[in-house]
Amino acid sequence: MEDSDEAKFAAWRAGDARAGAELFERHYDAIARFFRNKVDVDAPDLIQKTFLGCLESRERVRGDSSFRTYLFAVAHNVLYKHFRSRSRSPLDFGVTSVHDLRPSATALLARRGEEQALLQALRQIPLEHQVTLELYFWEKLGAREMAEIQGVPEGTIRTRLRRAKQLLEQALARVARSPAELHDTLANLDAWASSVRAQVAGRSDRPAT
Repeated sequence: MEDSDEAKFAAWRAGDARAGAELFERHYDAIARFFRNKVDVDAPDLIQKTFLGCLESRERVRGDSSFRTYLFAVAHNVLYKHFRSRSRSPLDFGVTSVHDLRPSATALLARRGEEQALLQALRQIPLEHQVTLELYFWEKLGAREMAEIQGVPEGTIRTRLRRAKQLLEQALARVARSPAELHDTLANLDAWASSVRAQVAGRSDRPAT
């Protein structure tokens, strides 16, 4: 129990800087994955803001929520605030995509055409659907956890996930370089998603702690 996220977080809240550093190390890759296919040069700053925001709003952690779910909820709020602060007009993340907001942003490097197509397609669907799919495929979160993170009912998440998969298939049809690439990506979506996840987690741009 002393090594659990919740125990480390309690120690961090009490002023134990080492416990905070251990939590940062433990969850850095997951939070980095959350930002990397949505923002580029701003990602390290948003990761730092997420962990700082986690500490500042520590009293909001509910006993029935895991620390990991809470951390992603903070990251979700940081991301939306980031985009809203840079837009001159109100944003509807059920309609607006990362591609709409930053069409020239550099996507993550990928080794295979199918991986590149998947990353590009994710950036072209509405942000709330992109978030849902990435939490589902990359972090293996369930509907209940995703509902807590995004602040919507669990039924909404299930509907959103179905719609997100449809939108992703349509986006893949636009960005795939050939019918064969499209077919292979759709037929092996879980495998390509896992491959991309491993590459994102393997990047070495984390700061020293």
